[in-house]
Amino acid sequence: MTTSVSVRNLTVSFDEFKALDAVDVDVAPGESFGLVGESGSGKSTLLRAVAGLAPVTEGTIRVEDRQLLGARRDKAFYRSVQMVFQDPYGSLHPRQTVDRQLLEPLAIHRVGDGERRILKALDEVGLGSGFRFRYPHQLSGGQRQRIAIARALILEPSILLLDEPTSALDASVQAEVLNLLEQVRRDRKLTFIMVSHDLGVVTHMCDRLAVMQNGRVVERLSSADLVAGRIGEDYTRNLMVASKGFRRG
Repeated sequence: MTTSVSVRNLTVSFDEFKALDAVDVDVAPGESFGLVGESGSGKSTLLRAVAGLAPVTEGTIRVEDRQLLGARRDKAFYRSVQMVFQDPYGSLHPRQTVDRQLLEPLAIHRVGDGERRILKALDEVGLGSGFRFRYPHQLSGGQRQRIAIARALILEPSILLLDEPTSALDASVQAEVLNLLEQVRRDRKLTFIMVSHDLGVVTHMCDRLAVMQNGRVVERLSSADLVAGRIGEDYTRNLMVASKGFRRG
């Protein structure tokens, strides 16, 4: 198939510990792809390796037909690939206004039309221009994560890497942010790779998923297969039981 992101034989080691062990993953353009597994399974490490934030020991990563070498990523990569982190409290600078934090990626990439882009990004995440000059401590957790999403969208990327983007939020706010992300993906025809420990979130958001254990992919299946119980691995079944947010429907 045509791929937006293709990972082959990817290994990431920290000293003697293999965080990823010969992982293969393919994600199609416009697809929402989930990575699930228990803590320490390697799912966030895989996302960070694609972003250039984890050292690749072996294997290849291709993004939109370009092979990525080492940990360095050029500006063109970050124009097309952006990441939203788990913690909206830690991902925003506490002493910079929302306006400044949205302007920074535009300045780094020398992108003009900042006023229009900032207003569009705020509108797209459901926040008005009145939020431009607030500081992070003046925002709720959900509002902070919306700002983090706006910052990721402002460069108009084609791929979003989502590392547990709602796990630090209250349950009622989680649904709002997930619905926002799904709307943005449809409107912009984005490719998502989403890490989550919550199978309910993954089946709601993702078309297909890879189940990870001890740094390896142990099962690949569609969300429909997961919901219907068409599962090959006991490990995946145990994840279903452990995921309190999972509802078979």
